[in-house]
Amino acid sequence: MVPDQQAALDFYCDLFGWQGEIGPPETGGYSVCLLKGKPVAGIMKAMNPDGTVPDPMPPTAWTTYLATDSLDSTLKTVADAGGTVVMGAQDVMELGRMAVVADPTGAVFGLWQAGTFDGAGIVNEHGALIWNELNTGDTAAATQFYGAVLPLTAAPTEMPGAEGYIELKVGGRAIGGMMDLAALPPGVPPHWMPYFAVDDVDSVQAAAVRAGGSVLAPAFDMAAGRMAVLADPQGGGFSVINATTPEQPE
Repeated sequence: MVPDQQAALDFYCDLFGWQGEIGPPETGGYSVCLLKGKPVAGIMKAMNPDGTVPDPMPPTAWTTYLATDSLDSTLKTVADAGGTVVMGAQDVMELGRMAVVADPTGAVFGLWQAGTFDGAGIVNEHGALIWNELNTGDTAAATQFYGAVLPLTAAPTEMPGAEGYIELKVGGRAIGGMMDLAALPPGVPPHWMPYFAVDDVDSVQAAAVRAGGSVLAPAFDMAAGRMAVLADPQGGGFSVINATTPEQPE
């Protein structure tokens, strides 16, 4: 969600090789970004539900969407488990149904019940999603919440060199991670962070800066590979990684 949708499209399409354009009015102009002809992400102009311009404008942010088989029952569980419904269930034509919620620690994420549109068509390769990470001030509360709301389980990673990191799993397969905000600079709020796979972290970092983006954490080597944390010119944060042990996101 961005103030300037076309500027965001230009930035990410140049950075990752996506194709995308502002969508039709019946979908609020929503842009489905494609890689090799398959959907990899969405970009939309920030607006109120009635189509008016928000005042004040919300901060630019990527929203992680988690799949659910039953949006209505999941929303009820969200409330029962101490979460907040930010935007209630909405039908998106025949594509599916969506909602936006916040966990008890304040991290916002989306829920998607697929109709004709399942979600990401390519993952784990250059320019596509490879990981989603929850950064929270209370990992115990988050573990309890997500386990109650969705079939997610949390367990400490067994990856050498990543002690303290928590993996989120579906059916025993790691699809995301969780870490304590204490590891991040003071003042960073709870949030979900998307990771995009890239072949060369350093060159993508340099390209982002040339295009007006900024570097939040310069390229560094870590247990899962080489990564950097970046922000687009409108302030939306995201990570890029060349993973040595790529995982499959949902």
